[in-house]
Amino acid sequence: MEFDKLQPNETKTRIIQESVPGKQITLAHIIANPDKLLYRKLGLDPNVEYAATAIGIMTLCPSETAIIAADICMKASGARMGFVDRFSGTVIITGTVSEVQASIQAVLDFCIEKLHFTVCDITKT
Repeated sequence: MEFDKLQPNETKTRIIQESVPGKQITLAHIIANPDKLLYRKLGLDPNVEYAATAIGIMTLCPSETAIIAADICMKASGARMGFVDRFSGTVIITGTVSEVQASIQAVLDFCIEKLHFTVCDITKT
């Protein structure tokens, strides 16, 4: 049925989609040995000594949890904060692969144990 060519006694169907935030981590990914171009595209400095080792990316919901995750990441290892957005729930960290892994694992553990979140597995490329 084409909605722009309705007959006089036909009605349009309206679909309402809602997004209900849950308590979850939907992405926890490590990029090992990323190209320096990726750093530049993310707005990160590719010329610092740790730049060519790893980037960690997490997406959290509710989005404000990104603030807590950023704090945990900084305290859990020598990983450095690349980006945190409390509106989208995105956290990007940089460091060695082991630093990034330790920081992401610390966030997942905290969110499971203390916040009772549903979390995904850590993936790596």
